[in-house]
Amino acid sequence: MNLNLRNAIIQNVSGNSQDQLEDTIVDAIQNGEEKMLPGLGVLFEIIWQHSSEQEKQEMITTLESGLKK
Repeated sequence: MNLNLRNAIIQNVSGNSQDQLEDTIVDAIQNGEEKMLPGLGVLFEIIWQHSSEQEKQEMITTLESGLKK
């Protein structure tokens, strides 16, 4: 991913409230547009980088469970 795109995405949501961040995520998922995937990826990267090892394991477990359905 182009670093400029990553920075643009981060700047676009920096300072947003929790409700605004949730709306951004929900909107991206509900729209299902391919162009939203890089933004979700950047947000997930931030979540991952700021998560404990236990939280990371919980995310992986949840992901694995969701992929089995």
